[in-house]
Amino acid sequence: MSAFKIPQETLNWLMEGDPAIRWQVQRDLLGEPPEVYLRERSRVANEGWGARYLALQAGDGMWGGGLYSPKYISTHYTLLTLKHIGLAARHPQALKACALLAANPLFYNVGPGFPTDDKREADICVVGMTVSMLAFFRFEDQRLHQLAEHLVANQMDDGGWNCRHWRGDTHSSFHSTCSVLEGLLAYQRAYPDTELPVAEQQAQGREFLLQHRFYQSHRTGQVVNDTMTRFPFPPRWQYNFLKGLDYFQDAGAPVDARAADAIELLLSRRDEQGRWPQYAPLSKYHFQMETASKPSRWNTLRALRVLKWWQAGNG
Repeated sequence: MSAFKIPQETLNWLMEGDPAIRWQVQRDLLGEPPEVYLRERSRVANEGWGARYLALQAGDGMWGGGLYSPKYISTHYTLLTLKHIGLAARHPQALKACALLAANPLFYNVGPGFPTDDKREADICVVGMTVSMLAFFRFEDQRLHQLAEHLVANQMDDGGWNCRHWRGDTHSSFHSTCSVLEGLLAYQRAYPDTELPVAEQQAQGREFLLQHRFYQSHRTGQVVNDTMTRFPFPPRWQYNFLKGLDYFQDAGAPVDARAADAIELLLSRRDEQGRWPQYAPLSKYHFQMETASKPSRWNTLRALRVLKWWQAGNG
């Protein structure tokens, strides 16, 4: 098998970026040892984008004045961004926010200690994202385990998840499924000895995405929604095909031929310099890390590590 080749000029361009970019390039593309990329990662909290996000946190631990709203400058979505850019686990500001998210009063009917309501239910997509953040930042709290158990208990027959299942929906959602898969993966890494069937359920959830070729109707083969073919960074709750592919590579999932259409679509978005664009943000933001329609280091990094996974699995 030939080694995965990335043009040196592309790597140089990526390494000219923020520390949040550089440490992931070192880990995911260059294969540097932990002592190298962890040293670079430690700079995320004190320099560049990471430091800017942390400086916006209020004394009560919140961003934007709320837990989940206003979108997308709230505590929930800012911490999700800090997860994506790689703020280190157990960072005190992250843990302060995690404590607030774990106490979210909207987690109805999750278990003991959470509110109950016959007419409401915890949003499974929000639970998935919350589990991913609490586990990623190593927030030690029994409520994390209860939230993970809630995810496990609500997998649907087709292998995915849907935040509206309790209202009668019978087909899983791309959005909910990917958010839950990311949450279960983070939980599995934080608690590798868990008795919850998180590995098995992830395999079933991946099968749901594969049956849909990452963005297509399993009935007609048509694109489900054009927004699924665009990939703004940072990702929120909204699903897109690169978000799904990036989860697959992160999980070290087996390469499957049914991902070929998504890989071809990804390659079609590459420019002549071997870079991928940033897409317009979906809503409010604290500040723009990158400019829409311009080459994006974030999306180039994500695309390249997906292609590295794809080539490795295809020999």
